[in-house]
Amino acid sequence: MKNKIRVCLLLEGTYPYITGGVSGWIHELIRGLPDIEFVLFTISPKYNQEVRYRLPENIVEHRDIVISKPGQSGKRIVNKKKIFREIVRVHQDFFKARIPELEGLFSIYPEGYFPYNDAVLRREGWEMMVKQNNLLNPVYAFSDYFWAWKSSHDLMFTITGSEIPVADLYHAVSTGYAGLAALIAKIRTGKPFLLTEHGLYHKEREMEIKRALYVTGYQRDMWIKIFNNLSRMSYKYADCIVSLFEINRRKQLEMGAPEKKTIVIPNGIDVGRFTGIKREKRKGFHIGLIGRVVPIKDIKNFILASRIISEMIPDAFFYCIGPIDEDPGYFEECRKMVESFRLTEQFVFTGRQDVTAYYSFLNVICLTSVREAQPLVILEAFCAGVPIVSTKVGNIPELLDYDDRFLASSKDPGMIAHCVKFIYDNPHDVEELVSRNREKILKFYNRDEVHKRYGTLYARLTGKL
Repeated sequence: MKNKIRVCLLLEGTYPYITGGVSGWIHELIRGLPDIEFVLFTISPKYNQEVRYRLPENIVEHRDIVISKPGQSGKRIVNKKKIFREIVRVHQDFFKARIPELEGLFSIYPEGYFPYNDAVLRREGWEMMVKQNNLLNPVYAFSDYFWAWKSSHDLMFTITGSEIPVADLYHAVSTGYAGLAALIAKIRTGKPFLLTEHGLYHKEREMEIKRALYVTGYQRDMWIKIFNNLSRMSYKYADCIVSLFEINRRKQLEMGAPEKKTIVIPNGIDVGRFTGIKREKRKGFHIGLIGRVVPIKDIKNFILASRIISEMIPDAFFYCIGPIDEDPGYFEECRKMVESFRLTEQFVFTGRQDVTAYYSFLNVICLTSVREAQPLVILEAFCAGVPIVSTKVGNIPELLDYDDRFLASSKDPGMIAHCVKFIYDNPHDVEELVSRNREKILKFYNRDEVHKRYGTLYARLTGKL
C-alpha cells in the first residue's frame, strides 16, 4: 500500500457494547488488520453503555451518537427553504416507489443541523404531512399520524445532522441508520462507501415491528417502509456490497442492489484455536446452545426441546452458554420455564464463558434461532469436532449440507429433539460427518484469508492498492 488507510466503521447497536456475533466479527477484523487505522462511529440507544471489549490500538477515534437524544443545531441555517424543497422532493420519490437522488439534498444540508421542529413548523413539511395523511389515513386522527411521522423522522434527523469522522473509506456493517450515515458521508466527502450485511437489516426490523403490539396499522406500515427504503438507498449508493453467502446476495438483488456491486465474503474463524481443542469424554450426554439469551435466539424453543430430550435421553445435560443480561425480562421467563419443567438439575445458564472449554466435551450443539446469517458457532463447532442441530434459517441449511437429519423448522422443538436423538443413536455416522465438516471449514472459512480479502478491498476502493 502507498500509505496508511483510515476506515470509519459505522455501527448500529453492536460493537463495542454488545458481545458475540457481529460484534466479535468486527473486533477480529480490526485486530486482523493492524496496519489500517479504524474510526468507530457508533449509533446507540442510550448514553454511557459499558464497553465490552478491550479496544485494539489501531482504533484511533470513537464517536458515539445516541439516536434518541435530540442534537443541538449550533449555527444559523440560511437556506432552509431550499433544504425543505429537497426534503419534499425526496419524499415524493418515495411515495412513487422510486429511490431518490440524494446529492441535491446533502450537498446543501449542513452537518450540525437537526430539523426536528422545522420539519413540522415550516409550510413545506406541514403541507406534505397533511396531504399524505389525507391520502393514506383519512379515517385516523391526524394527531396520531403526526406523532408517528415525527417520531420516525426525528431518529433520521439525528443521523443526517451528525458530524461523521474524517476517513478514507466509510464501512457500514448494516443498512438502516448506519447505512444512512455512510451514504451521507460519501455524498459530502466523495469518499467510497462499503457495505457489509451479515443478516438483512430490513427483514430483522420488520420481524420486530410485527411482534410489537404497540405498533399497529399505518404506523407499522410506515416503519416497515422506512427500513426498506433505508436499505434500498444504501444499496444504491454503496460502492461495494458484501454478503456472507449467496442466498442473501440474491435477496439484496431483489431489493435493488446492482449486481455488479455485490460480492460474497464468508465469515471466518481462527481455525488453529478450534482445531487445537482436545476433546474429552464425560459421563452423560451433553447438549449446548451458544448464544445470547434474547428472543431472536429463541432460547425458549431450546428449553422445550430439552424437556422432550430429557425423556428420550435420561442422562442428558443442557447448557445455555452466553450473556444473560441483554434482555433481563426474557432471561427471567426462560429461567422460570426451566423450573416449571423440573429441569433445574440438568439445565444450566452459564452466562458469558470461554466457549472453548465447552467445545471440549459437548456431544452436540443446538441452534434454535428464528433468524441467523452465517453463525460463527457452527464454523467453530465443526472445527472443534462437535456436531450441530439447528433451525433452517440463514445460511445454516447450506452449512449443514441440507441434511434433514440435523435440521428443523423454526418453533419445532420436537424435531430438534428428534435430531439430537439421531446423533445420540448413531455416533459412528456422526463422527465421519464431523471429519468432513472440519475439512470444509479449514478450506473455505479461514479467518486470516477473510481479513486479507477485506484489506485488499479497502485498498482497492481507496485507490491505495
